[in-house]
Amino acid sequence: MGRYSGPLAPAFADFAGVVAGQRVLDVGCGPGALTAELVGRLGADDVSAVDPSESFVAAARVRHPDVDVHQAAAEELPFEDGVFGAALAQLVVHFMADPIAGAREMARVTSEGGVIAACVWDHGGGRGPLSVFWDAARELDAHVEDESRLAGARQGHLVELFHAAGVRDAQEGDLVVDVEHPSFDEWWEPYTLGVGPAGALVARLDPDRQAQLRERCREMLPEAPFVASAHAWAARGRA
Repeated sequence: MGRYSGPLAPAFADFAGVVAGQRVLDVGCGPGALTAELVGRLGADDVSAVDPSESFVAAARVRHPDVDVHQAAAEELPFEDGVFGAALAQLVVHFMADPIAGAREMARVTSEGGVIAACVWDHGGGRGPLSVFWDAARELDAHVEDESRLAGARQGHLVELFHAAGVRDAQEGDLVVDVEHPSFDEWWEPYTLGVGPAGALVARLDPDRQAQLRERCREMLPEAPFVASAHAWAARGRA
């Protein structure tokens, strides 16, 4: 998702109202797409990041050696109360073991009145970057379990989670990014790496079924080069 999460980061930071002078926490930073955007806006000294994955933490530390990066889950943030002006979670709420607890922790470490924000691809509405893949997969197997039921992946659900976590004044946004793909092979190759639910599905298929899925995706996409638009639901509130 790096090719989509990179261009999503500035749109999400704008939605969250990130401006110079804030101290901001990147929750579920992954290898650092949003972290890079925050560093560019605020400077490394005013950015902290956490992720439960040891490999992602290591990658983020290499890319951003001056950022305070911790290995930790969103549900147990290793910070004192109210130390950040904002806490952001880009494309991570749907991977949290307990999204409400994660949002509650984000609010705990944010100063009163500070911003809590999150975004998740619109898997439920079929407008995410993986929608063509899952549409093709369901044509081959109607029982395929896609990502549409994940937390925050449908309209209004992030706001519901924020309300349940006690985040105040939660409101919804619709973010969109456009990504150009020079070839179909460039679009398809990441699905073969076994990453995420889509990659796991491809890895489970035998070679013939993989080829069928691949060719159905090719048929459903425009002729390369093409631009793919992806929408993400976002929510913003206050601690």
